[in-house]
Formats: sequence, C-alpha cells, structure tokens
Amino acid sequence: MTYDAIGTRENVKIIDSSENKGMKVDILEYQKLLGGKNPANAQTMYFMEKQNMKVRQPVIYLNNDCAKLDPGAMSYFRGNLEMISGVTVKNALGRMFTGAVTGESAAQPEYKGTGMIVLEPSFRHFITIELQQNEEIVVDKGMFFAAQGSATVSAYMQKNFSSAIAGGEGIFQQSIKGPGLCILECAVPMCEIDIIELNNDTLKVDGNFAVLRTGNINFTVERSAKTLVGSAVSGEGLVNVYRGTGQVWLAPTIKVYNTII
Repeated sequence: MTYDAIGTRENVKIIDSSENKGMKVDILEYQKLLGGKNPANAQTMYFMEKQNMKVRQPVIYLNNDCAKLDPGAMSYFRGNLEMISGVTVKNALGRMFTGAVTGESAAQPEYKGTGMIVLEPSFRHFITIELQQNEEIVVDKGMFFAAQGSATVSAYMQKNFSSAIAGGEGIFQQSIKGPGLCILECAVPMCEIDIIELNNDTLKVDGNFAVLRTGNINFTVERSAKTLVGSAVSGEGLVNVYRGTGQVWLAPTIKVYNTII
C-alpha cells in the first residue's frame, strides 16, 4: 500500500528522501503558510518565507519494519502498525533512574509493522543519516528525532570531568548506533555545517557549536595555551578539543543566530 498524499500536495515539496531496507524517510517542506488570519500575521509569515523559515516535517514509511521515536515526535500514523513503549517490567526501573539523571523520558515509543508515520512539523531543519553496522554518532541532547528499529539510541556520558563540566555540552549527550536510518533535528541547515575529517589529528573549537561527532573521537576541554598567562593573553581561555580519527560536524552560524534578538 502506498501513502503519498502529503508529498503530492501543491504547497508541499519533498526536499530529501532516504531509504534503507523496510524504512523510507521523506523530509517535507511547506513552501508557504496559507492560513494567515490578519495583516500583521501575513506580514510576519511573508518575511519568514523570505528568510527560508519554512515548516518542515518528516514522514516515515515502514514496510514490515520498526521505527523508534523521540517522545512527543509523532503527529499521526496510519496502516497496520502496532505501537509499543519499548519498556518492560525488567528494564523499567533502570530506565526511570537513567531518565531522572539525564532528563530523558523513560519510554521511547516504537512503531512496528507496515504503514506511514507523520512526525511533528517544525521550523528547524531535519537531517537523515544512514548508519552502518556498529557505526556510532554522538549528538547534542535534543537532536534525536527518530530512528530505524535496528538502531540503538542511548544516553552518552562524557568520559572526563573537563568535558562534562566546562564543555558546554552537559554531562550527557545522545548516542545513536547503527545499523539503520536516523533523523536528527538541527537548528541550522546542512549547508551551514562544516564536516571536519580527522585522521589521527586534533581539532580545537572555541565554543560548543559542534553538533555531531563519530564515536571514535575523544572530546576534552583544555586551556587554549600551555600556561594560564598565555590563555589569558589570547582571550580564548578554554577550548573544546576533539582528537582521533573520524568526523566532527561544526555549525559556526549557531553563534551568530544566538546574537540575533
């Protein structure tokens, strides 16, 4: 059975599409918001459209497969799908404890079967990544939106004191481990992300605008110079340091958006 009514609307455009085994993901973009109620509302929407502030919405199509969602990400679904919470009596206590520490929900809803799942719309940007077997990414908390059932989503605890306290990323981030597709919600579009390839190398970043790294990159926070006096003179102080082999995704424009009132 094919569900294509949303993507074929005149006002809706499919801006990205990915498929892996029994799961397909379309990212929709509403070209205009047509429901303005007054001139002031219409003026706001006009300038939002000019700045590419458009509503985007992921749609998941399952064919005898499974998808796990961030709690609250589902808008509606149709088809022969069964929703399961992913929590059993055996692991409920552990998940409740982990959720209390990390701030994440104890229940991660999963949808299994054949059908269509329409996720919540947002003005933010959605990035779909296909992870290979045992391939792991670590992302900022709150970026995970959905993933194929074969992927593992868990809390990632920083491995050292400096990164947990001074790195600006918090004690916990999120780990997503393949295989499978995953959908991330990001503050900036993919065209504003710099993908830095490291090969047994070091990357130093002044600020917490690294939104993703592969699991084999070590993250610490260090002084920008070898001495306290040197750090004070440079004006940089502490920097986030990434070492190893893999990728670090940087979104430098996040700092600019944060200055716009």
